[in-house]
Amino acid sequence: MSWKGQNSLNNANLKESRDPSVRDAVTQKGLTETFIGSNSTYYEEQFRLIGSTSTFTFTFNVFAALLGPIWFGLRGIWNWAFAFVIFEAFAFVQIIRGMFGDLAIDERGRLMTVVKQISLRQDQLKSAIQKGSDDLGAFERNIRSLQGILDELKMDIVAAEDSRIWIILVGIGMLLLIKFIQGVLANTILERWYFLWLSDRTITSGTSLYRLLLSLLLVFSIYPICVLHYTFPTLLPDLTEFPTDKNIRLTSIEWIEVFFDYIIYHGQYAFDGIASGIRWVLDGLDIFLVKTPWVVTFLSIIILTGLSAGPRAALWTSTFLIYIGLVGLWDKAMISLALLGAAACISICVGIPLGLYCARRPKVYNLVRPIMDLMQTMPAFVYMIPVIAFFGTGKVSAVIITIIFGGTPVVRLTVLGMRGVPDSIREAVIAFGASKWYLLTKVDLPLAAPSIRAGVNQTILLSLATVVLASLIGAKGLGEDVLEALQYASVGQGMLSGFAILFLATILDRIIQGKRKDT
Repeated sequence: MSWKGQNSLNNANLKESRDPSVRDAVTQKGLTETFIGSNSTYYEEQFRLIGSTSTFTFTFNVFAALLGPIWFGLRGIWNWAFAFVIFEAFAFVQIIRGMFGDLAIDERGRLMTVVKQISLRQDQLKSAIQKGSDDLGAFERNIRSLQGILDELKMDIVAAEDSRIWIILVGIGMLLLIKFIQGVLANTILERWYFLWLSDRTITSGTSLYRLLLSLLLVFSIYPICVLHYTFPTLLPDLTEFPTDKNIRLTSIEWIEVFFDYIIYHGQYAFDGIASGIRWVLDGLDIFLVKTPWVVTFLSIIILTGLSAGPRAALWTSTFLIYIGLVGLWDKAMISLALLGAAACISICVGIPLGLYCARRPKVYNLVRPIMDLMQTMPAFVYMIPVIAFFGTGKVSAVIITIIFGGTPVVRLTVLGMRGVPDSIREAVIAFGASKWYLLTKVDLPLAAPSIRAGVNQTILLSLATVVLASLIGAKGLGEDVLEALQYASVGQGMLSGFAILFLATILDRIIQGKRKDT
């Protein structure tokens, strides 16, 4: 290239670099090419049209309409790909089923059953005629009734066969509608995906062979299987029922029982120690709440509520406690409160330090979080079985079940509160030479206190929700009355006990939350 040509090119580049609009256009074009990967000019124009107005802009992507889920999967938009796979599979099922399927397969099965019953009744009628039985009229009426059912089934079969063309048309209409929707929404969805990618580069961009193969596998596995299953249900019976082996289940049960027997035998001393600690806490609360004269307990709860939440909350608390006493549920309410207090104390004493430790150690929290997920998602009746095996029935097992069910919120919200402390404040305090203890007690805990208090509140309320469950394993309290009312369908008894549980929860909530700005 000559000097003159090079100079002209340099001048053009200089001009381009000085013109903001030109520079922005070049940058935007490069980003679009990076995100799209191919045919970027078309999508750049479509993105410009969609972004030029705040309302919905009608565009139509032919490739998205034709390829459907494959196009969305190729772009990495899997949520829409899965949704359209389901809709398209349903439409294809209707089309193929209407063309080749046996639409009256259920009616034909019932018809064969009725035919066999008619044949049986006719044989019985012949036998009764030969024997001169008095039941001839009954047999004849039964045969006539079955004959009427047979005629109705034949009419149903004819109607099912006549509906074949309509099923095909409905399937074709659904498929065309889905294809149209895919074509209309494709550019808009991709444009939104593009702007998400601009702020988060971890989002998939461009196209890849891996996503293409995965999309093809998704489509060409789901469509044929669905079509074969609903069109020819007897062709592949394994699609209806999962292939299983009873020996696997029996062997698994045996191994689990052997494992738990081993733990029970070798961990008996540990279980006894845990049970002793829980009984110690229970005995202390039982002395204060149950064995202490009710006047002392009554006044103590009212004073505690007044000091924590104010006189209005104390007045409501006294009303709730009077209700519990007048309906004859005072002792049972205090027993439930003792069980709740023991479980809540243990959960809080373990949960808050664990949350503080996990907040600054993400790797430890990554190990603890799946355990908490298991505690919250597993049904209570499932983990009730090993708890009873380890500790037997009674109050100790009830407390442990309550801890498992309601102990996780205090850990999660403590971690959330500690991570919510601004780093700028912590760095400023550290810069002034604060120790770790000072940083924890004077900065982290005060700022995280609302979240921690919410975690304590949720733990206590979730623990209170297990009072009925605790009654199933021998724990006394309000849950016993609710369970008895459930067994005998006693609405009045169940409602009285239910309101008592509700009032206890309200009292505890006000004590924990303290004074609010709106009170």
